[in-house]
Amino acid sequence: MSNINKAFENKKAFIGFLTAGDPCFDKTVEFILDMEKAGCTLIEIGIPFSDPIAEGPVIQEANLRALAKGMTTDKCFELVQEVRKHSQIPLVFLTYLNPVYHYGYESFFKKSKEVGLDGIIIPDLPYEERDEVNDVCTLYDIDLITLIAPTSIERVKMLSENAKGFIYLVSSMGVTGTRSTIETDLEGLITEIRSVTNTPIAVGFGIHTQEQVQKYSSLADGVIVGSAIVKIIAEHGEESSDILKDYIGNLVKIK
Repeated sequence: MSNINKAFENKKAFIGFLTAGDPCFDKTVEFILDMEKAGCTLIEIGIPFSDPIAEGPVIQEANLRALAKGMTTDKCFELVQEVRKHSQIPLVFLTYLNPVYHYGYESFFKKSKEVGLDGIIIPDLPYEERDEVNDVCTLYDIDLITLIAPTSIERVKMLSENAKGFIYLVSSMGVTGTRSTIETDLEGLITEIRSVTNTPIAVGFGIHTQEQVQKYSSLADGVIVGSAIVKIIAEHGEESSDILKDYIGNLVKIK
């Protein structure tokens, strides 16, 4: 059984995202452990990349700050290794195909297994081209997470059938970032997905308020909060720990 399943056992999952190396290596490790203490059941770690096409300004800027501090893919592996000295919380990388391709699929996923990573999200990986990545992921027990967007209604069953770990259901079209309203018929999409798979579903993109967490936790198996967390780190830097714990703790309480 995938370690990711633990995030969804007997409860609604609360998934938090942050960018590796923002504001620095040591604080990223500290923040991950703080986020777990506050109630996160899975952490997505963004590998800094110069062209993160699915990200809005908040996460784009975090990528640039981390790259300027010298964060690299190898240091992201070291970061996971450091977290694993203290915690077995499910950990997933969020990155783009270019860094993985240039690192080498075999080398990347072998290293992922060695350091204790559980899964990976690659937003710009086309479904029709995913087999060459998925085969290597499977070899090293790394779950390749499926993303399903609101435009995917005709493709939902195909995308869902072989999903592993969890399904990342994108709440809205566009890039990441907090949203005041989400108009997508997520209930209909979730019904379609559940007709073909038992893989847990987590809703992300734009979620940042208690009302949104309550609503989408009731529909899906969990929620993902990213930009709001990254914004706290951008504003408070190395002093973010208590603010992060308070923010996440308040959202987790009302699931």
